[in-house]
Amino acid sequence: MSVTTGPADPTPLIAQGQAGFARRARWGIGEIVFWLVAVASVFLLPSKHLILTEITILALFALSLDLILGYAGIVSLGHAAFFGFGAYVAGILAKYGIIKEPVLALLVSGLAAMALGFVTSFLVLRGSDLTRLMVTLGVALVLREIANRLDITGGADGLQGIVMEPVLGHFAFDMFGRTAYVYSLIVLFILFVLARRIVNSPFGLSLRSVRGNPLRASAVGIHVNGRLVAIYTVAAGYAGIAGALLTQSTQFASLSVLDFERSADVLLMLIIGGTGYLYGGLIGAILFKLVQDYLANVTPQYWQFWLGLALVMMIMFGRVYGAIIAAVIFGICTVLQLPFLHSILFTIAIVAVLGIARPHVLPFLTKITERADVLQRDVRSRFARKGGANAPGA
Repeated sequence: MSVTTGPADPTPLIAQGQAGFARRARWGIGEIVFWLVAVASVFLLPSKHLILTEITILALFALSLDLILGYAGIVSLGHAAFFGFGAYVAGILAKYGIIKEPVLALLVSGLAAMALGFVTSFLVLRGSDLTRLMVTLGVALVLREIANRLDITGGADGLQGIVMEPVLGHFAFDMFGRTAYVYSLIVLFILFVLARRIVNSPFGLSLRSVRGNPLRASAVGIHVNGRLVAIYTVAAGYAGIAGALLTQSTQFASLSVLDFERSADVLLMLIIGGTGYLYGGLIGAILFKLVQDYLANVTPQYWQFWLGLALVMMIMFGRVYGAIIAAVIFGICTVLQLPFLHSILFTIAIVAVLGIARPHVLPFLTKITERADVLQRDVRSRFARKGGANAPGA
């Protein structure tokens, strides 16, 4: 007696997949608190709007790089090409009266950067990571030289004489940076929500599979090159909008927006904050800029040394423990008021000792992390039990 079975019903799998996407798209308490703090800073930190505007723009720039590095695995050393291109487009549109309204000019700048990203994406897709590094860096260098030669960009003197109209015709840019900060924060939030929707969609999950194993992703039917071109184009648009925000808030654009240092800085922000979860770029931009500003005030000539120390310690012992170790070394040198040469020798000695002891220190730090994770799970379970006990009908 033969038993015939029909095709399996895909409905439960579809429902399970939809439920999974819904869970991924749900906003957590930490996310809500993060953005509420950002909104509160508008009112609580009126004297810091200028640096907060810069942090917001850098956060958007880092977010754009995270889309290609954290989710698609595309390494770039020339992401400043799109940042600078958007900055110059916004400046030219405003200076020559082509588009005077800032929001519309912002959109046009983003679209122009997307077009540039689409054209150059086919170059980036070829070769390995090393090839991509060289191609992206080459694109940025070419654009910088073009901006240096053209009269319309102001050459080495930069694009000066930019006058921005009020945002939406009502909110004029002020010298204290309030309008620029609110404007930049709103743009960052809108684009963050859009990026969050993208990475939590089936398209975003396919990007992660491409990053993990392009051959396997292609074998299951994912159009690898098409996905990479799409996300690279979107990330270029995000970077272009960040550059346009910088030009609109400062009313000036110079060759520095296309410098290699800008690409390197945004990469360091992602190293500090972490890749592949969107908030890494935002947190990295905040920490990078605040630490840079503090060190530049304390040691104006040598702040890069201490920032480099922090990065080395983070690589050796992880972000949290590395930052703590670097802060302790810096604090000791500051309290003892060591001359810079003595600080260098002291730091080198400590780093050498830590490097030798690293195989023994890492297991100890791992145990601390595991105990912290256990404690965190216990706290969450206790709150969950209390919530269940207080629920109606419990």
